[in-house]
Amino acid sequence: MSFDALTLECFIAVAETGSFTRAADKVARTQSAVSQQITKLETQLGKPLFVRSRQLTLTAEGEVLMGYAKKIVQLNRDAMDRFKHPELQGELRFGLPEDFASVFLSDVLSEYASLHPRILLKVECDLTLNLFARFKKKQFDLVLVKMNKPEDFPNGIDVWSEVLEWVGNKRLVSLDEDSPVPLVVSPQPCVYRARAIQSLEQLNRKWRIVFSSHSYAGTVAAVKAGMGITVLPRNMVPDDLQIIRTKNRLPKLADTHISLLKHHDKNLAVNSLEKFVVERLKHE
Repeated sequence: MSFDALTLECFIAVAETGSFTRAADKVARTQSAVSQQITKLETQLGKPLFVRSRQLTLTAEGEVLMGYAKKIVQLNRDAMDRFKHPELQGELRFGLPEDFASVFLSDVLSEYASLHPRILLKVECDLTLNLFARFKKKQFDLVLVKMNKPEDFPNGIDVWSEVLEWVGNKRLVSLDEDSPVPLVVSPQPCVYRARAIQSLEQLNRKWRIVFSSHSYAGTVAAVKAGMGITVLPRNMVPDDLQIIRTKNRLPKLADTHISLLKHHDKNLAVNSLEKFVVERLKHE
């Protein structure tokens, strides 16, 4: 008896997501195919690996197998990477905004590091303008930044344009026309902060900053508490907050762009990470 790498990858995905549907997305297979792989594995071992309730959870035998499965899958990936991508090695410095790392890219980066274990991936989070300044000083090999379209940068890729929205807790925050708009924003320099203030001043609307945090989690917590409103991309608005659109009280915000910048096309590891991030972000 031997274990099949694909079967074990399906097993790990189901265990980590607690769902055949989410696991299928993760391994790029159909739900029925993933279910068949789990049934095959349980038949092979002669033991149930999951408690099948509203959310799938591991049995005691499943917990034991999980430790072995992760080692086997990783060893398989190490071997494949060594022979398929012998050139992908060395240190790679990647900079990105903290909110994108929190919401979109934590799983993407861990997956890339797992697939290419001989690349030492060094990741740093910072505000976009700081990232761009440090990138120009060659402190990063690749950066993900919120900026205008990078036509003036020969090795920049415009990944997508994002619609910005005013976001708040409608039950707790008041936007009286005669009162300054209470803003929850990141410290300078911040693209979203600049967009918010610029648009309010164009409308001759008074504003005041009531809370400032570098952290996406801190910003969301302050908005949930009703301290004020913030600016977020539409696809990053938490389910328990609301998009606020009020005519004559809050102006429409200009879109911003998400771009990947690199210095040149000669670094194969950088090219590999760039392609990987772009492909994953397009599926978000």
